[in-house]
Amino acid sequence: MQNGSVYVSMRDITKTFGNVVATDKMNLDVAEGEIHALLGENGAGKSTLMNMLSGIYIPDSGHIFIGGKEVKFSSPRDAINAGVGMIHQHFKLVDVLTALENILLGKRKGFLLNKKQHYHEVRKIMEQFHLEVDLKKYIYDMSVGEKQNLEILKTLYRGARILILDEPTAVLTPQETVVLFKIMRRMKEQGCSVIFISHKMNEVMEIADRITVLRKGKTIATLNKAETNPEELTELMVGRPIDLSINRIERVTDKRVLKVRDLRAVNEEGVEVLKGLNFDICAGEILGVAGIAGSGQKELCEALAGLYPVKEGEILFKGENLVGKTPKEFITRGISMSFIPEDRLGMGLVASMDMVDNILLKQYHHTKGFLKKKPAAAKAEEIIKKLDVQTPGIHHPIKNLSGGNIQKVLLGRELDSHPELLITAYPVRGLDINTCLRIYDILNEEKKKGVAILYIAEDLDSLLGLSDRIMVISNGEITGIVDARKATKEQLGAMMLGKKEEEYAV
Repeated sequence: MQNGSVYVSMRDITKTFGNVVATDKMNLDVAEGEIHALLGENGAGKSTLMNMLSGIYIPDSGHIFIGGKEVKFSSPRDAINAGVGMIHQHFKLVDVLTALENILLGKRKGFLLNKKQHYHEVRKIMEQFHLEVDLKKYIYDMSVGEKQNLEILKTLYRGARILILDEPTAVLTPQETVVLFKIMRRMKEQGCSVIFISHKMNEVMEIADRITVLRKGKTIATLNKAETNPEELTELMVGRPIDLSINRIERVTDKRVLKVRDLRAVNEEGVEVLKGLNFDICAGEILGVAGIAGSGQKELCEALAGLYPVKEGEILFKGENLVGKTPKEFITRGISMSFIPEDRLGMGLVASMDMVDNILLKQYHHTKGFLKKKPAAAKAEEIIKKLDVQTPGIHHPIKNLSGGNIQKVLLGRELDSHPELLITAYPVRGLDINTCLRIYDILNEEKKKGVAILYIAEDLDSLLGLSDRIMVISNGEITGIVDARKATKEQLGAMMLGKKEEEYAV
């Protein structure tokens, strides 16, 4: 432990949803002035446990103590009043208001607020915790990192002494992560208890004082960071030893499958979102794509898959220009391409359908006459076995599966069409280490078959470990294409912020 005695204590916390036991007599102790990491696979119970500490869920049984006194929360407001604040992955900010107006939202005194007085109060907290926020800036003009700093400031202004951060670095650049860690360390110095949920082992090892590992709804162990290592933590998380290394398979051919030339696209507001992109992908190559969220990655994916209108330029797939063709035309013309979108349940799969029906959706363009369910059912069983999908059965609705299992179903279905080009956006977002490693293996298996892969990811470690080359996009432009064997995180981070890479491989 760090500065003080136990400040937050959760004892024998149980929560069930129908037949699923999300947390089974879980225990957690967090000290004053401590950064405490929570580790566990998807579905281990991390978020459920923290949602009970922040008043979103009410435990079925168990006790929560803060500062030695038992508390019972029936709403997030109760938790805020007790000094608990949670920063969620999806920020709760109003775009058309300034930073200061967002901080003051929810104040009970209505519109008669003394803004000048509150401005000075907020400034004091910013100085105390070394937080940099432009209080007059509108949310729609802010970067992801600025929004996160504002969320932390908002929580501290409401009196939080216990701060829960849920996957806080998922969409940050390396530079923004450094800033966040400085803020977390400052909060620790000021006696706050910081609880940090993360899948990124290197970050946990850098920032945490102690680590609690959860598995299948149970508390497995709490360890001092100085006395453990990533291998031990992963084994505790998964229940067996895991090799954490990411293998890069060498590319064997220079045969170019995809050539993109001067690709430009404009959004509905008339803003150019892709600004003259030029790049190639070879057969059996993984071209990684790095960029801050909203830099044009989504539009690039959808343009390549025929889902986003292209203003000008060419997308040459094996010599044929795909611009202007629909996804249906791709299929009927025998163009072998698979697209795994960022939005798994919005664009990827139909949530209310089961695995069999979602597989049939992909096949119906090829089918003359009636669709046959038997082959699709066999395919679903094959995907479950091959990708270790955790599901009660092939007829279980997709929406009731965890994020990692939904991703495996989508990946399994798309790879079943034996594509020559695979476009995949954030395939491991929010997934635990074990599932991530399995998906990296699957991408490498496709690479061995000669599939050209466009791999968009937030985690720079996986981009550097898996890719042959990495293309960096900033504000709709390519700032560089670098050799993944030689690139560094710092270099990629600078390029993500718009710095041009003067000499890069094309």
